[in-house]
Amino acid sequence: MSHRLSVFLLLLANVALAPAHAAGDPSGNPSGTPSGGPKDPRVELLKKLPPGSKVDDLRPAPISGLYEFSQGAEVSYLTADGKYFVDGSIYDMESRENLTEERRNQARVKLLAGLPESQMIIFSPKSPQFTVTVFTDVDCAYCRKLHSEINELNRLGVRVRYAAFPRSGPNTDSWRKAEAVWCAEDRNAALTRAKLGAPVDTGKLCANDPVGREYDLGQSLGVRGTPAIVTEAGEYISGYLPPADLVRYLKDLKLARR
Repeated sequence: MSHRLSVFLLLLANVALAPAHAAGDPSGNPSGTPSGGPKDPRVELLKKLPPGSKVDDLRPAPISGLYEFSQGAEVSYLTADGKYFVDGSIYDMESRENLTEERRNQARVKLLAGLPESQMIIFSPKSPQFTVTVFTDVDCAYCRKLHSEINELNRLGVRVRYAAFPRSGPNTDSWRKAEAVWCAEDRNAALTRAKLGAPVDTGKLCANDPVGREYDLGQSLGVRGTPAIVTEAGEYISGYLPPADLVRYLKDLKLARR
């Protein structure tokens, strides 16, 4: 069972069938439903979705009789009668395109656009050919391996934007290290030292570090492990790739989008 499905079913198991106004205003008119107009069929589906779900999280799917349910970059499907939940991808048999993954890619691009580069730690060549956003944990072995090759990645034209994703979660050693790296005078150098295993002074923290926001963003994007690499078009690459393989993969993705 996938992580997405297990979480979804766990939520459903704990959600009582709430009245229709639970996801809208106190008058029973949910967001997106005009007062006095025809009732939006999505309203009934909201009763079976996790707390906080909105009408706009649902849209007709490419297959008649299905609704697409999306939160962040997580995409799944429900039958119009709310009886069945579908965890999987929809493919266009003519184009062979994964329509579900394309929706996820679009969501990732939109979510990442809300994270200013001023809150990232960036390693860039003078004339980059590709830009990737990497969700990283300073204590992750393969994150360290990827960073040990950052000069080669830059030489090959890859601009790397780092966002923090300490897998152990808040109030842990890795989390505090990520905060300390951000609060350092030279963040790039501090990140490199931390990934080399050098001691990190976690007592020197600062206000408004972005670690928590980036961690939450990573969860919305569907990050489950590190390194998690997201391309400019929103494609998700799970785990480490050697620099030459990553560049080849980025080139192939770029050609496929043409």
